[in-house]
Amino acid sequence: MDIACPNCGEQEALRGTPRAEVILLYCEKCTHKWKRDLSASCAKCGGVDMQQVPLAILEKGRGTQLSVVGTRPINLCSDCDAETLRVYHANRPNPLLPDDIPTAGL
Repeated sequence: MDIACPNCGEQEALRGTPRAEVILLYCEKCTHKWKRDLSASCAKCGGVDMQQVPLAILEKGRGTQLSVVGTRPINLCSDCDAETLRVYHANRPNPLLPDDIPTAGL
């Protein structure tokens, strides 16, 4: 996601300072100051009813064997990602599998 000054559109000469659930941003070009909210929201619908779930990080082992080597948290929208959340909750405590599974390169 690109960040730009809402006053002048500058994208490079920006500084930010984290503060709790926001980042205080400062444009060095026009001296405009603003806050960037860090709370999760859906990129599709803009909703804020999000659920954080673990997504598996897969690695190929021998042959076609795949191993879960870790997880990373992702935020899913309760409305737009309802089916993905249903699958995740049906298979808990297992992490959600990524859409793109590494293949053996046949």
